[in-house]
Amino acid sequence: MPAPNISAEMFSRFAVIVAGMTVEDEVLAAQNARAAALANGDEAALRALMHPGLRWTTYRGEVLTYDTYIAGNTRGGLVWRGQRMEEVEISVSDSTAVLVGLVVDDVRQGGQDRTFRLRLTQTWVRTDEGWRCLAGHASVPA
Repeated sequence: MPAPNISAEMFSRFAVIVAGMTVEDEVLAAQNARAAALANGDEAALRALMHPGLRWTTYRGEVLTYDTYIAGNTRGGLVWRGQRMEEVEISVSDSTAVLVGLVVDDVRQGGQDRTFRLRLTQTWVRTDEGWRCLAGHASVPA
């Protein structure tokens, strides 16, 4: 019997179903890969996970671009120790996902270990290369 003629997109969706991974699981896996890239100072991985059109608003209100976000997180005085997400919720519509949660950032800054607990919203888009973060916004929790 010949193999069915299915599109790459349908095959990808089928493979995800077979693997038991939901779209929400895929987005969370991408976020976890981003957190690992930060902790490892892995600029190449961050470039692959962040969308070239990235706009990231820091908890201080600064808006970073793709290049300034990556440089600020891999070069300079900020050294990532780890990042974990709590209270994660993910909403998906077609090829766009919004992730919200409480992020705990463990960093070394100015020679001191610091931990930040922030509210985080990320917008992820599915591209030919996989899920990529298009936007992020961190704020101090209420």
